[in-house]
Amino acid sequence: MAFQIGTFICKVAAIILLFSVPCEGQHLKRFRRFNRLRVTSNETVIKDQWFIQKLDHFNGADSRTWKQRYFVNDKFYRDGGPVFLMIGGEGPANPSWMENGTWLLYGQKMSALCLLLEHRFYGQSHPTTDLSTENMRFLSSRQALADLAHFRTVMGEAHGLTKSQWVAFGGSYPGSLATWFRLKYPHLVHASVATSAPVHATVNFPEYLEVVWRSLASENPECPLLVEKASDTLIERLKEPKTFDAITKDFNLCSPLRLQSDMDSAFFLESLAGIFMDVVQYNQDNREFEGVVGTNLTIKMLCGVMANASLGDPYSRYAAVARLMMDTFSMKCFDGTYANYQRDMTNTSWDGPAAGGGRQWVYQTCTEFGFYQSTDSPNQPFGGFPLIYHVKQCAQFYNVSTETLMEAVAQTNEYYGGYDIRTTRIVFPNGSIDPWHALGVTQDISPELPAIFITGTAHCANMYPARGQDLPQLAQARDHIFVLLQQWLKQ
Repeated sequence: MAFQIGTFICKVAAIILLFSVPCEGQHLKRFRRFNRLRVTSNETVIKDQWFIQKLDHFNGADSRTWKQRYFVNDKFYRDGGPVFLMIGGEGPANPSWMENGTWLLYGQKMSALCLLLEHRFYGQSHPTTDLSTENMRFLSSRQALADLAHFRTVMGEAHGLTKSQWVAFGGSYPGSLATWFRLKYPHLVHASVATSAPVHATVNFPEYLEVVWRSLASENPECPLLVEKASDTLIERLKEPKTFDAITKDFNLCSPLRLQSDMDSAFFLESLAGIFMDVVQYNQDNREFEGVVGTNLTIKMLCGVMANASLGDPYSRYAAVARLMMDTFSMKCFDGTYANYQRDMTNTSWDGPAAGGGRQWVYQTCTEFGFYQSTDSPNQPFGGFPLIYHVKQCAQFYNVSTETLMEAVAQTNEYYGGYDIRTTRIVFPNGSIDPWHALGVTQDISPELPAIFITGTAHCANMYPARGQDLPQLAQARDHIFVLLQQWLKQ
């Protein structure tokens, strides 16, 4: 559910095997980092099940197969009920979602059979022997949709569910897949709930950081200005090698700061910006049931640190935010070294440090989506990681040229239609604080393609379990989705 997976989050995510929600956000950069910094042990006992898939759905001469993981919750199901299919995203599928989440409340009320299908190349769903660039040519949204279609067809025939009404659920990148599943396979899926779904692909996505500015300002108008001052000060200090020892100490770096190229400084700056980016994206989302650590970090907390003059100038407060994040996640030091990141991201083993989803998702951004959250806009608080920094990674990690990337993103929009969606029975919930809403559907396309824009909420908020402190508009959005499902399942 991207997402996506700052680079700070991506770096940590590359080191730790992560559970993902069907709402990632993620991001390369927020969609790939859409990921999770760390999770605690998960006590869910839902059993793994396995489904035989073709490696290449679009080559009839290729008979190779592999096993795809899925989960089942049938405790609500009654004959004649619908089938709810949660779509996995760019990380390991988390079985906690088979026991928690708003979709299960809908399932209980509607006597639905609830299934969760893990995305190919993520989690334990390994179609190939490794993550070489050659093998990852079988990793794409089109192959993933074909996986969903084949799974729905075979499961329907095997379990007498062919005539049942199937509803797809997903958040972030899986929300886009839920949209496209209904769009491309309307005979197989009756309706979709596409939460926080970035349906428009774009190479450059500076709007992400513009929303970060507005979201910080909504807490305190001075907050993004203070962040901007801190970032600008750090950029100036990075131009002077004599300041490097002090910066190493200020941010508790794992090794002495050394800048060999523009990629080194860009990675360091993006890693620090990523702290704010991730907290904004998931601000106050109710993710505790997933075992996610750090859900107490909020925009209010970060802006409180930035406004605390007793900590020193804005630069010193910026360093205090980094230390707060490290303390929250029990990190001994901050690794802002691009060479280490590049080493991890080019490791092609399934046991590699980026095999939890980092290497795979960045590949998808380079070959399908872009989504690069650059600083190429004056209306955002950070600097130092322009589009070229992101694009160079495609060449360094996968030998994907800028021209190939641009053509691939154009083809994605041509194939799926971008914002120009022509189908029925899809609802698009988005949160105003979530930067991903900038690439989503936030106004009704038609009566059959309604949008629900939830003021004051972040990424995929409507998917998480309800709680007493939820904003009234969030509760209303969940109820609205339920009413739409009731109407659509009668059609």
